[in-house]
Amino acid sequence: MRSHYCGIVTKELLDQEITLCGWVDRRRDHGGVIFIDLRDRDGVVQVVFDPDSTGFEIADQVRSEYVLKVTGRVRARSEGTINPNMATGEIEVYGLGIEILNSSETPPFPLSEYTHVGEDVRLKYRFLDLRRQEMQNNLRLRAKITSVIRQNLEEQGFLDLETPILTRATPEGARDYLVPSRTHEGRFFALPQSPQLFKQLLMVSGFDRYYQIAKCFRDEDLRADRQPEFTQIDIEASFIDQEQIMAITEKMIRQLFIDVKGVDLGEFPRMPYAEAMAIYGSDKPDLRIPLQLVDIKDLMKDIEFKVFAGPANDSASRVTALKVDGGAEISRKQIDEYTKFVGIYGAKGLAWIKVNELEKGIEGLQSPIIKFLGDDVTMSIMERVAAKNGDIVFFGADKTKVVSEALGALRIKVGLDLDLTTCDWAPLWVVDFPMFETNDDGSMTALHHPFTSPSCSPEQLKEDPLAALSVAYDMVLNGTELGGGSIRIHDQAMQETVFEVLGIAEAEQREKFGFLLDALKYGAPPHGGLAFGLDRLVMLMTGAPSIRDVIAFPKTQTAACVMTDAPGEVNSLQLRDLNIALRKKESAEKPKAE
Repeated sequence: MRSHYCGIVTKELLDQEITLCGWVDRRRDHGGVIFIDLRDRDGVVQVVFDPDSTGFEIADQVRSEYVLKVTGRVRARSEGTINPNMATGEIEVYGLGIEILNSSETPPFPLSEYTHVGEDVRLKYRFLDLRRQEMQNNLRLRAKITSVIRQNLEEQGFLDLETPILTRATPEGARDYLVPSRTHEGRFFALPQSPQLFKQLLMVSGFDRYYQIAKCFRDEDLRADRQPEFTQIDIEASFIDQEQIMAITEKMIRQLFIDVKGVDLGEFPRMPYAEAMAIYGSDKPDLRIPLQLVDIKDLMKDIEFKVFAGPANDSASRVTALKVDGGAEISRKQIDEYTKFVGIYGAKGLAWIKVNELEKGIEGLQSPIIKFLGDDVTMSIMERVAAKNGDIVFFGADKTKVVSEALGALRIKVGLDLDLTTCDWAPLWVVDFPMFETNDDGSMTALHHPFTSPSCSPEQLKEDPLAALSVAYDMVLNGTELGGGSIRIHDQAMQETVFEVLGIAEAEQREKFGFLLDALKYGAPPHGGLAFGLDRLVMLMTGAPSIRDVIAFPKTQTAACVMTDAPGEVNSLQLRDLNIALRKKESAEKPKAE
């Protein structure tokens, strides 16, 4: 129907007759001359109809979002009408013919990129929201990213192989989405949280290098960077060690940024997990922000102030300071806001000291807590954190997890609020993760997953599991985990040992993982891999505030689709075929006694 896309009409086509199709982005009537900005996926071009043009009367009828087919001749704009903000701003199309392919009702919101519309309305009318240039650009960039990744991996010998969508429930991690089986009464499939076990089996099968742009599903609470269904760049390779798989994936991401954004991220530094938690309070530190946590536990052990002395003498607790350069200008009102902010992470308060004139000693400091710390301890803290005039020092004293999370998050928030970032992109590898972490009840879970290889022997693992490190690695960019991976367990005895440490009995091992244990008996090669979150990656590269802005049809924060009204009810016949009976909700009011 058309000869060209709107966005590629340039001076090279001057005096040529072309045919365009698209939507009316804007229509203007200037003294009897009608200007139509026609839009398609490639951009916008201005079409002009004057009273002598064929189709002028039809052009006079069109309105916003009408679908048109336009024939016209490309001509240069006059000097004063050139629009440098448009790719097609040096030309216009003089209309020779027009056909209305479809009319449109007035949209529920303007499609201009400058229009602020509630997300609930945007998602309800997502088919209109996707016409906006911002969304078109985001999804086109997403397509380019996946194309570059596929090309890069295939050049390195990786095969695009599919794994099942209907599988069995996963005993570890987040909740599964369950699918009832009609043909196997009372039994359920599960949608995969990842292709983890299948890609390991592909390595046992000898395929050597696998990748997949895979759909994954997790029934968990949502955040701005999470969805119940998400896309994963899944990679696995055999006869490979940690250094090799990290080199392959780092090369891929660096090339991706060069090809798509023209940015060279440079060599990725490495940081042990323990160092990341100690200095940044996070296993995915944002290195753009130079602020660091400083432990002062030893300085607080002998003071009488129990708020600090208690955690200082507790091996499971932490006492830490966060110095903010130039932070003395932060108002009391803002400090109160920061106090509420750290409360989200379980902190009971936020102590602080402002450094006004350090050369005056205690007299040059401002804080309600100095009298409880004493002069000597206070000045020792100032020396340790290298405080200087104009700084503020925040404090955290509580269980290690609470302090790390609260001050780690505060570090990011204050750094962004005060515009302390030192660069645009800060990648790194976080390595040497603990193999296990303890739950509140004292039980253990795998920090990554139970198929990650420990860096010790089975005997050492049994003897002191909490001291064991894993051969795992996370790629982090600007405080966001882009991807995580590990060298996998390829030895049956080691896999059984990990299950044993996690309290998974032999019978349960056979029931849930028998197929994997059997596969490991038949010559499983050393192998490892990594999985990237494609949605998060695209969100970072586009600068979008949420992954919902880089997914064509996302779910809301409540895991619902307001456009299709999903999830929806199903009729009793469908439920009966699946052998499912819905439990009736109990009435909110108790029946009255007769």
